[in-house]
Amino acid sequence: MSQISGLFVEKPQTVTAIKGKNVTFVAKVDSSQMLRKPTMKWLKGKWMDLGSKAGKHLQFKESYDRNTKIYTYELTIVKVVDGDAGGYRCEVTSKDKCDSCTFDISVEDAGEDAGELDFSGLLKKRLTIFLDSMYLRERKQKEEPEIDVDVWEILKNAKPCDYEKIAFQYGITDLRGLLKRLKKMKKVEPKKSDAFLKKLGPAYSVEKGKKILLNVELSDSNAQVRWLRNGQEIKPSAKYIFESVGGIRKLTINKCTLADDAAYECVVGEEKSFTEVFVQEPPVTITKMLDDIHVVVGEKVEFEVEVSDEGANVKWMKDGVELSRDGKYRFKKDGTKHWLIINEATAEDIGTYYVYTSGGESKAELEVEEKELEVLQSIADLTLKAAEQAVFKCEVSDEKVTGKWFKDGVEVTPSNRIKMTHIGRTHKLVIDDVKPEDAGDYTFVPDGYALSLSAKLNFLGKRENQKPPKIHLDTTGSFVNKNTIIVVAGNKLRFDVDITGEPPPTVSWKKGDTVRACWQIVTYSHLIQSQQHIWISEAEGRVRVETRKNLSCFVIEGAERSDEGLYHITVTNPAGEDKADIMVKIVDVPDPPENVKCTAVGEDSASIQWDPPKFDGGVPVKGYLMERKKKGSSRWTRLNFDIYESTTYEAKKMIEGVLYEMRVFAVNGIGISQPSASSKPFMPIAPTSEPTRLTVEDVTDGTCALKWLPPERIGAGGIDGYIIEYCIEGATEWVQANETPVEKNSYRVRGLPVGEKMLFRVTAVNIAGRSSPAVMAQAVTIREIVERPKIRLPRQLRTKYIKRVGEKVNLVIPFQGKPRPVVTWLKDGAPLDTKLVNIRTSDVDTILFIRQAAREHSGQYTLSVQIENMEEKVTLEIQIVDKPGPPIAVTVTDVWGFNAALEWKPPKDNGNCEITGYTIQKADLKTKEWFMVLEHNRRPSCTVSDLVMGNEYTFRVFSENICGMSDDAGISKNTAAITKTGLKQKQQPYKEKDMCSSPKFITPLVDRSVIAGYSAAISCAVRGHPKPKIIWMKNKMIIGENPKYLMQNNQGVLTLNIRKPSLFDGGKYTCRAINDLGQDEVECKLEVRGMAKNLHHLQCVTLTVT
Repeated sequence: MSQISGLFVEKPQTVTAIKGKNVTFVAKVDSSQMLRKPTMKWLKGKWMDLGSKAGKHLQFKESYDRNTKIYTYELTIVKVVDGDAGGYRCEVTSKDKCDSCTFDISVEDAGEDAGELDFSGLLKKRLTIFLDSMYLRERKQKEEPEIDVDVWEILKNAKPCDYEKIAFQYGITDLRGLLKRLKKMKKVEPKKSDAFLKKLGPAYSVEKGKKILLNVELSDSNAQVRWLRNGQEIKPSAKYIFESVGGIRKLTINKCTLADDAAYECVVGEEKSFTEVFVQEPPVTITKMLDDIHVVVGEKVEFEVEVSDEGANVKWMKDGVELSRDGKYRFKKDGTKHWLIINEATAEDIGTYYVYTSGGESKAELEVEEKELEVLQSIADLTLKAAEQAVFKCEVSDEKVTGKWFKDGVEVTPSNRIKMTHIGRTHKLVIDDVKPEDAGDYTFVPDGYALSLSAKLNFLGKRENQKPPKIHLDTTGSFVNKNTIIVVAGNKLRFDVDITGEPPPTVSWKKGDTVRACWQIVTYSHLIQSQQHIWISEAEGRVRVETRKNLSCFVIEGAERSDEGLYHITVTNPAGEDKADIMVKIVDVPDPPENVKCTAVGEDSASIQWDPPKFDGGVPVKGYLMERKKKGSSRWTRLNFDIYESTTYEAKKMIEGVLYEMRVFAVNGIGISQPSASSKPFMPIAPTSEPTRLTVEDVTDGTCALKWLPPERIGAGGIDGYIIEYCIEGATEWVQANETPVEKNSYRVRGLPVGEKMLFRVTAVNIAGRSSPAVMAQAVTIREIVERPKIRLPRQLRTKYIKRVGEKVNLVIPFQGKPRPVVTWLKDGAPLDTKLVNIRTSDVDTILFIRQAAREHSGQYTLSVQIENMEEKVTLEIQIVDKPGPPIAVTVTDVWGFNAALEWKPPKDNGNCEITGYTIQKADLKTKEWFMVLEHNRRPSCTVSDLVMGNEYTFRVFSENICGMSDDAGISKNTAAITKTGLKQKQQPYKEKDMCSSPKFITPLVDRSVIAGYSAAISCAVRGHPKPKIIWMKNKMIIGENPKYLMQNNQGVLTLNIRKPSLFDGGKYTCRAINDLGQDEVECKLEVRGMAKNLHHLQCVTLTVT
């Protein structure tokens, strides 16, 4: 959790902005006590993040002063609008520190006094008392006390005599100025909207990919509304859905994208309701963190990170400095994976690397080491006679390494007798015709490495007083028997060997079973391993040989198991050779026991078994120690304090139903081993009690159905199922009826001998085993029980069952009877056709199913249930109905005055049910529009009144039943003419209208802003006769046959398509229409925007030509 701390040096101040002007807020943060760069967020309200809204209207700026270590953050609002008014907050966070401050913006028109606050915009917000831009500039307060109460509402509702008390309580110093503003607020009444009962909110926020609902409520439910987005009218589509419910108008925006982040308006006549929609992108998190990398100079480095979104941008930094794409660093991206690549690592690349996303960060360390030169073969001491050839040879890991040869500290120079060669990784020094003066110490030093390889050249000549070498072993002390040493693992072994001989002999130590060659003391620091033995080199390593005068010391620091074995010491000089063998035995604590497992459990106990350790440490195992713990806990409890010798153990005093884990330690004479791997979790549980209330549910020939209740005591192990067993009365052998436990509390035992008396018992089973059995008290005779058949007809089928054509019929009719009765269906006395109707019958019910009902399915259905000579029948009537046909022979029988008499005959098809009435409509032969005359008329005749004189009418009649009106109507064969007496119509002479007109644009061109590279189109509409000629122009220049432009004219709708516009296609476009009667033209501005990258964010570049 981040702790609140004062990080701000300067906080943004509350201001009153003039509409249409720019306003800037400044925040300064002290980073002297921070380990990394702080993160700044600008918020509107409590949750609306403004960081993703950077653009023309909101601009952000950040700077850093290295001297004062202060970050300066600026927020600029360009051309303030009414929607910018409200409360804002800025937050700064840095690892475990955070700080925040609030400020307000009120917006005033340009004609008002800039020093006055718009208090209507500050009502119902958390106000800072006496916050006024004029007072702030005078007082220059560093901190603004916030009061979490609506003081304006308190003052408006308070009595005048309480004003001073309220001012003193809330720290108001300028009471007089406050009362003046309060008086002005009481006078100003908010203007009520005539069109809107409820307007849009000031702003809405939605996550990317989600949908958002905007709604208003109108005073006139029949009023038409228009929805605008950034001034452009929105058309209904799958993305934009318009809804109208009474006076409520709704706009739903589906699958919001960043393009939907805009200003929206709802327009009703001359009134508008304005709001802003902010689309928030979900933060991009890091799903796979960076890993630390350790490389050698010159190797390739790849930092890999995986993020949650494929389109995410990441920022790479090293030690607080952002990395850019240059010759040294390369960036790679594949889906959600991002890489930072360094082709050849150097020591300068050592440091901490960071990767940042909008919702997370990760870091990793890069360590670069210098290349080490490895000695593959060292030079060896030589003992030669006169005139022989001396060859010193060594091999290193890098074939590019050069070096120098030295003799007794003096560089060797080549001559006819001394030659130096360098072939690949091998360096040689060859001395021909060895002479006494060539004896000495020879050293090879690789260039650029703090390493040297040395060897000695001994010259064999005739010498006096030579003594053969002799090894003097001291077999006391740590020797357990002759030439054997026992060392506890981890302890230090130091064995001193006295050596005599003249001249001083050469000492060689080696480990192995056989000796194939002689090896002298060398000076590099590790073991040299051959096929059958290991040479111990003189060095500063863990296993080493230290030499002194007449003394060779064999040292093992921190003895390990691998150090155990037979060691050989060989001493040689020109006078002879001596050898000795020493056996080193390493003893240690044993390995942990293996395969710890639980073999059985009880109610409060468990049996544990394990295997002895593979290695006993060289000392016999004395016994074992056991520990247990509850699963999920980290606290182990020791079960025995005396050594337990067996490999099985019964742990007691455990809690039933709790998961436990066990581990075991092995003990020998050296100490206690490491703990074994934990056993698989096990749970002490006990079997349940016996099942209860075992009863017989049904008996047939060869079967018996049983049912029972669960045990009274179940325990933590639960119930895995039940085992059912049976035996013949008087026998002792129980037979298991089910192979696997059944989970239900009922079971039908089959295959029983008919007529025998059987006993039954049921046992509950869980992980702990079987419970005690529940045994049937009395034997059951296996024979069929005859029960009279009986049909239980549902209530809705006792009357006529009516369904419409096409509907589904699914009738379930239960019945009783034993043994299983024979079920028969009849329709109208004949066997039922199973091709038309599906019948499914079980032991307890029968189902009649019709997927799509048709009229032929109507009729009387008889269900018969029979057992031997006993039978029961029921009859049910099914009626499938449909809409009726139209009435026939519709005739106008009489006309008098303003009335007409109609008659007709019932329809031929009544829809398989009774006709409930008729609907009559009339139509004037002039308009041919139908109007309702009568509904639900039950008789096949009617009189139509209130006809209009001078009109001639025709009539149509629909028939009705319980399914509704007929699809078609019966049309009257004759008409009813209501004539005027004594009046004649005087025909006016026909005069042809002149349709010629000059061109006039009825839909103008609209200014547009498009993205470079995406095809665009501008359109308008024109009318005129004769058809006008159309001319398109760009910047007053006629557009010719340019393939980039496609001009279309569809019934007066003119369209200019611009294929993939570039920045230079922006400008003023004109459309001119010309015919013989005149001309007209319209124009618009086309703005083409291109995208340009900088290091921090995308910035829009616009080219407009006017």
